[in-house]
Formats: sequence, C-alpha cells, structure tokens
Amino acid sequence: MQVEWGGEQLELLPERALHHPRASTLFIADPHFGKAASFRQLGVPVPAGTTSADLDRLQAVLTRTGARRLIILGDFLHARMRDAQRTRAVMSEWWSGRTGLETIVVRGNHDCRAGDPPAHWGIRVESEPFDDGPFLCCHEPRQVAGRFVLAGHYHPAVMLEGPGRFSMRLPCFRLGPRTAILPAFGRFTGAKAFRPRPGERIFAVGPNEVVQVKVMP
Repeated sequence: MQVEWGGEQLELLPERALHHPRASTLFIADPHFGKAASFRQLGVPVPAGTTSADLDRLQAVLTRTGARRLIILGDFLHARMRDAQRTRAVMSEWWSGRTGLETIVVRGNHDCRAGDPPAHWGIRVESEPFDDGPFLCCHEPRQVAGRFVLAGHYHPAVMLEGPGRFSMRLPCFRLGPRTAILPAFGRFTGAKAFRPRPGERIFAVGPNEVVQVKVMP
C-alpha cells in the first residue's frame, strides 16, 4: 500500500514494516526479540523459534525492498538475554551476516531494562527522539511542533466487524496528521484495539496486503 505522509511517498507493508524508498530505509517497531525465551525462563510453556521466524520475515522484506538502512522504533529486545543463549546466538549470527545494512535502534521502555545490544552486532543505538531527516523517530508517540513523528509502543490493532457476530482484530498502521504509529513487528507481542482520533487514517494489515479501512470514531 502506497501512501503520502509527511511530504514523502511511503509503502505500508504486510510484514508490519514501513518503507521509505527515497531514503532506502525500512522502519519497524516493537520486535521484542527474545520475548518468548524470557517467558520460557519464567516457566511459561510457549513455542520456540519465534525469533528465527521474525528474522526470516525481516530478511524477506529487506530483500524485496532493497532497503540499505533499518530503523527500529524501540523495544528491540524484550528483556536481558543473559540466560537466553540460543536466542542470543541466533541474533548474533543474523546481524553478523548483515554488514552492508545500517541498523539504528531508538531505545524504548523495554530496551532501557534489557540494555543495549552487544557492540559486535554493529547496531547503532540512539535515545528518542532521533532526528532522521523528514521524520523524528520515537518509541512513544508524541507531538512535536513542526515535525512528523514515527513511533510504535502501542501495538495498535483495528476491529473489523461483519454480518452476524463476525469480527476480526488485525494489526494496523495509524497515520495521523503529524504522528504515525506502526504496528508491532514481533508476532509474539499481541495487539490492542483503540479508538481512532480525528484525522487519523487506519490501514489494516492482512496476511498478504495492507488495506485502508474506515472505522467509526
């Protein structure tokens, strides 16, 4: 789905990512890498392999778009990874093989607790707000006079309803006049429905496409 926002042409992708072609930059928010591993450490029986699956999806969209930069809008890591050796190894191998990819992480609330990624992963870490040309990159949405803000944090979803009792909750992009909120990239994160604000455009994320939906405020 191609949209114009902030004076730029952007692509909203079903992988829950936003592509800025002119800057060859891919934006994602809230991957929460290592979340499933942290749950298993607490004794919660959740499936393994979620980090590998999310990294495969990330690689697929990077390959398809040809993006040379990746900006992560917070909550890169879900928790400290001292005991998550397998997850740490998977991520270390993935990033060590992406020497041509410039990766920038804007610290989110989980990153402040989890700590920065190891230096040898080659990831640049910035505090919010991070100024990236036409956009101000944040984790938590905010209003900044005269600026267009990209953010995450809320894991937004939209409820779609149909005949009878049909309903479906889908992750979505929220594009307001000056603030855009991306869906959570991580599949093991959950999503929360919300009440749209005046002037917001809502784009639901399906398995293979992104579509604009009209919802009642």
